[in-house]
Order: sequence, then structure tokens, then C-alpha cells
Amino acid sequence: WFWFLLAALVSPMMVGLRMDFSMLLEPLGFVKVLEWILAIFAFATCGGFQGETTLLVSCEGVVNKTVTATFAYPFRLNAVAFSAPDPKGCGGTWTDVYLMGNFSSSAQFFVTLAALVFLYCLTALVVYIGYNHVYQQNNKFPLTDLAISVLTAFLWLVSTFVWAKALADIKVSTGASIIPEIEPCKAPGTTCHFLSVTSMRILNVSVVFGLLNMILWAGNVWLLYKDTNLHSQWNRISESP
Repeated sequence: WFWFLLAALVSPMMVGLRMDFSMLLEPLGFVKVLEWILAIFAFATCGGFQGETTLLVSCEGVVNKTVTATFAYPFRLNAVAFSAPDPKGCGGTWTDVYLMGNFSSSAQFFVTLAALVFLYCLTALVVYIGYNHVYQQNNKFPLTDLAISVLTAFLWLVSTFVWAKALADIKVSTGASIIPEIEPCKAPGTTCHFLSVTSMRILNVSVVFGLLNMILWAGNVWLLYKDTNLHSQWNRISESP
């Protein structure tokens, strides 16, 4: 696709540009616009998140001090620490405490796929609108488009479920269950209470957008399949006695 687009832009005498925005009203073009928009939403809802989890700490000489750990995409929680509320006031028992877990691979897989899909959809729309006559005349392009769509639908399936599992673990690693794992909270005279954590509804929405992308790309596979000679060949085979 990228080599084809480059050739089309560099060699206008060989491949004439024919702008036809009516393709956006066709199922193939309209679905591509939806895929482009959903990829943006999937990217933004996951990649733009920032939150914090807060504890209330009481120890000898220090009463009700809050400590906060701020985390964000790509969710390397093991690099995020609760700073000491007052090391001297806690008798020197409090040290920086780090959250547990590194979920960057799952988050980056999801966001990178969304970014690549965004670029691919943009390229495909340029081809559909400006070079649809070339696309329709050469069956290799619809077949390539079909193969990429099958792969993309599969990658959306994998990345969404991987990210959903990582999100569930992130909620555990930033929730109330972290209290028993914090060693300074076990020191004599020290008490820790879970106070709050930023709502992760927007991350839940990112999983929904991942599922919507998967469904949309799976439907796009069928639309592209009907535009290739594979569909006509199958019809001839099924109609033959």
C-alpha cells in the first residue's frame, strides 16, 4: 500500500489522479472512515491516561499523612513509588515503596496497533478516493487489502484481550489490595489505609473501542472478499453441477 501510494504520487503521468469522493458513500469507503475514527479513539483513551493512587499513613509523630503514586501510560508500575510521608517522623522505618507490575508491553501493543491502523486507513482512503480506477482494474490491490484486513482483525482480537487482562491487573496493583504488600506499613506503630485511586472508566472504554474495531474489521473482511475474484470463483464453483 505504501509503495503503491508513493508510486502514485511520484508518477502522476503513469497513474492519473481522479478524485471521487462518492467512494465515501460506498460501504468500502464508509467503513474505512469508521475504522479510522475508532482507531483514533482507541489510541486516545488508552495512550492519554494518567492517574494516581493515594494512601493515608499514620505513624509515631506523624498523623494522617497522605502519600501518592502517580502512574500513566505505558503503565510501568514498578517504576512508580509512594514517597515517604516523613522518614524521621516514622522512626526511619519508611522507605520509598514501588507499585508492582510492568504492563507496558500490553498497553504499547494496543496503542501501537491503533496508530498503525490509523495510518493504514488514511492511506487506503487516499487510494479509494484518488485512485479507485487503478484499485478496481488490478485485482492484486483488493487481494492485498483483504489480506491486511484479515490480519488487522486478528491483531485487534489479540491486542484487545491482552490489554483487557493487563487492565484488570492494573486495577489490582493500584487498588486496596496493595496495603498488605507494603513493608513499611507493617512496622510497629504504623498504620496505612487505602484512600483513593483515579477512576479507570476511560480505560474500560478503550477496551470497548478495541472490541468495536475488531468487529468492524471482521465485517470489512467480508466486504473486501466480495470485491475480489475469490467470491466470483466460489460462486461459479457452487453453481456448477
